[in-house]
Amino acid sequence: MQKTGSKLIILLFLISAPLFLFPQSNAHALCIDQKKANLRQGPGTHFEKKWQVFKYMPFKEMKKKGKWYRVKDLDNDIYWVHTKLTTNKYKCAVIKSNKTNLRKGPGTKYDLLSWSPVDKYFSMKVLKIKGQWVRIEDGVGDKGWVSKSLIWIQ
Repeated sequence: MQKTGSKLIILLFLISAPLFLFPQSNAHALCIDQKKANLRQGPGTHFEKKWQVFKYMPFKEMKKKGKWYRVKDLDNDIYWVHTKLTTNKYKCAVIKSNKTNLRKGPGTKYDLLSWSPVDKYFSMKVLKIKGQWVRIEDGVGDKGWVSKSLIWIQ
């Protein structure tokens, strides 16, 4: 009986150890849900505007202070954005580098979209993920596909 109890304790330790050794991040995914949003140096409109982004720009929420989120972007830069400008109801993505091709279907055998390629920081709503391809929609409603490796999804 004692061996069974010891084995159970060891098993419970092995199962729970990763929770203590590798704690979960408190960061949550956020998307800009308005046509434009100002990103600021601090939590308030009196702080310097650092960057203006467009609908569907994704961020990781790091902290909340009042009605402001402290967020991190794909480059690990930190900003503050007002909560009313964001949502977590869907996933968003952003292009990681310049001259990224968007396609009519999920694969390189599909034609490029007429408005492709797009540049870094082009933001999109994630509609569907099919293997290594992502169906996206931009801020004006145009849709296409992009390779998962070329975007940062939140």
